[in-house]
Amino acid sequence: MKQNQTAILLIISIIAISFAAIFVKWSDAPATILSMNRMYLACLFLLPIIWINRKEFKKIGRKEALSFILSGACLAAHFALWFSSLKLTTVASSTIILALQPIVAMVGGFLIYKERASRAVIVTIGISIIGVIMVGWGDFGLDDPSVLIGDLLSFLCVIAVVGYLLIGQNNVKKVSHWVYSFCVFLSAGLWLNIYNLAAGIPIGGYDFDEWKIFFLLAIFPTLAHVIFNMLLNYVNTTTISMSVLGEPVGATLLAVWLLGEKLSPLQMVGGAIALLGVLLFLIRQNSEYRVEDKPDKREA
Repeated sequence: MKQNQTAILLIISIIAISFAAIFVKWSDAPATILSMNRMYLACLFLLPIIWINRKEFKKIGRKEALSFILSGACLAAHFALWFSSLKLTTVASSTIILALQPIVAMVGGFLIYKERASRAVIVTIGISIIGVIMVGWGDFGLDDPSVLIGDLLSFLCVIAVVGYLLIGQNNVKKVSHWVYSFCVFLSAGLWLNIYNLAAGIPIGGYDFDEWKIFFLLAIFPTLAHVIFNMLLNYVNTTTISMSVLGEPVGATLLAVWLLGEKLSPLQMVGGAIALLGVLLFLIRQNSEYRVEDKPDKREA
């Protein structure tokens, strides 16, 4: 895949995933119900493509199946923790913690796959992290215990999603990203279903307005995860995590527009800096891939 195509897909993913926080804020359903129905509906939407690619299931052995189950558990934890965070704090406060995702991804990539990041990549990540910190700085509300809990849940969800991506990086290439996404989404839905039943959370009884939100979550933000799974064939987890740094900015701007949350001048400047960091990162990755793909004239 060409790098300009990768960049376009990442931008589409950032826009799509930015709506997730807004949809959660609109809902009164428990976080784990939102997450569960999102996963089940996403699987339903993928069924036609899965039917076409059904022969790929023969490639899934015991090891792969266990990996998909574990990956689904990580994804389920990510959604449950993050949606719970959004119930306790503002969009900016919750999404700001996502700025730590590339750092956690780099550490995990180094520990598991011995991946190393260049100094330029670290600098661009640092620029974006400074930007997203500025975006959410005014919303931390350290004197409010519920906000602190929300921040903690958001941080834990970062660890969970990085685990999901790291597992996927090693396993998505064994089947198509469609089949991988379906298996992981179904696994996540089942994990959440088990939790809801064990916790005594009502599975049904939600009105039409709630189901509209379930469908919106299953279509738009989940599209981003399908794209991420596809791109894991071409880029590493750190690249995906770095691109997701655009989400706090996009989600915060949408929260100002759709939810009436206030945005200070400092946050606006921080948003611009975060987007600049993402842009520089994508440009840097593009140039590095071009150098790697360029044939050595001495071998001609």
